[in-house]
Amino acid sequence: MKSTEKNFIRRLKRKKEDAIEYVVDTYLPIVKAVVYKVLGPLQTDADIDECISDVFLSVWENGDQFEGGPADFKKWICMVAKYKAIDQYRRVGKKRNREQGMDNMPFVSETNITGIVLAKEEQEELLVAMSKLNEMDRDIFTMKYFLDMSNGEIAESLCVTKAAVDNRLYRGKKQLSVLIKGEWEEEYI
Repeated sequence: MKSTEKNFIRRLKRKKEDAIEYVVDTYLPIVKAVVYKVLGPLQTDADIDECISDVFLSVWENGDQFEGGPADFKKWICMVAKYKAIDQYRRVGKKRNREQGMDNMPFVSETNITGIVLAKEEQEELLVAMSKLNEMDRDIFTMKYFLDMSNGEIAESLCVTKAAVDNRLYRGKKQLSVLIKGEWEEEYI
């Protein structure tokens, strides 16, 4: 039996190899985007690839603990990716600090820390708003702004025209603006 959207969770819990293949094939782009967003340009491609592998290994080893459907699975795997990437960031950061020594570490002011925290909060707001878009638009935004793919590459990857990608990005930006503005008004008014 082959894993599908309807049965992959049950098969993953039973440790069927085709289930993890389905998970990798289906969720690799979003896992890669989450890991890249956390590790970004601070890590090498090898570090990012290692982290992505760790995410799927963790999903394989802990799949039996997951409870929920495919929509919940997507959220769960994104959280696994986020925390694995944070762990990797800390581990590599500690190693680099030991190698460089404390004398070479730059001074971080309170202003810099505040800016970093605000940027992370804005990023979280964007991700929440993106989760409210339809799946195609979410994929396009992830590929464009998290994976830095061109509109042509996105169109080729999703088997749509470049004009369709351009239109979805334009409409999606408007929709995200409304969603983020609405959340801001709810929170601060």
